[in-house]
Amino acid sequence: MRILLLGSTGFLGSATAERLREVPGARLLLGGRAPASDLKIDLTAGPELLSHALRRAAPDTVVNCAGLVAGSAVQMTDVNARGPAALSEAMRDTVPAARLVHLGSAAEYGPSADGESLAESAATRPLGPYGATKLAGTVSVTASGVDSVVLRVFNPVGPGAPASGLPGRLAAELRRAGEQGTIRVGDLSAYRDFVDVRDVADAVAAAASADGPLPPILNIGSGRPTRVRELAALLVRTAEFAGRLDEAGDGSTRSAAVQWQSADISAARASLGWRPRRELAQSVADLWQSPEPNPVAGPVRAVNGPA
Repeated sequence: MRILLLGSTGFLGSATAERLREVPGARLLLGGRAPASDLKIDLTAGPELLSHALRRAAPDTVVNCAGLVAGSAVQMTDVNARGPAALSEAMRDTVPAARLVHLGSAAEYGPSADGESLAESAATRPLGPYGATKLAGTVSVTASGVDSVVLRVFNPVGPGAPASGLPGRLAAELRRAGEQGTIRVGDLSAYRDFVDVRDVADAVAAAASADGPLPPILNIGSGRPTRVRELAALLVRTAEFAGRLDEAGDGSTRSAAVQWQSADISAARASLGWRPRRELAQSVADLWQSPEPNPVAGPVRAVNGPA
């Protein structure tokens, strides 16, 4: 089985690449603009150029981990919405028998009621350009007629977490602070569904190799809501930080408007035979032990959705 992976240099993509290399009988091809890519592919190039690249790759499965969590609305639209639409069209015209596994985001859902476990049938009410563009990408994929599944990922955490999300940013701030001091953060009272990035990669591998058609959308989360303050406390204890967190800092307005998110993952269990295997404490410990991927600047912000 030939698997073409797009977005392999990102947080989710790098963990997915490592996992897909372990799939028996699979040959993994990395597509992108990075020098180490096996195939030069620009997701925003349009269907014609993508079709040319797909003919050369001749994949049985395409996994799209490419996405943009920050930037202008135009930039996010190009990558998160137009990119998946062009990819789906190119696959339909060039490799119609191939499967597309596309990573979506819990930010597509938007606000939910306290205590609610979000099933794939829940209303989608994204609050900003990120969630809206990710939702547009999901709609393009599911309406394309391609054999596809969108894995709607909740809040990923684990080794290599970037500074664009709370876990990675807070870890970086703790490294800079040492054992003492004060770190300013935003409001940590919200509940999120944190899922280990390696569990997400396991779900991708299961979807890439599953026999027969899959549901159009599958939630990938832990299935357990966790107060963000609890994750921060776990990271503080792991770092042996003796200072304090000051929640008076500026936080994300998007996160402030979404006080609760929890995934119903029963469909992924039934369709993929998948379940999350790593506890949050392990994810946080492994994040702390991993190298810092990017420098940070500015206050720590809680985020809603993959980062």
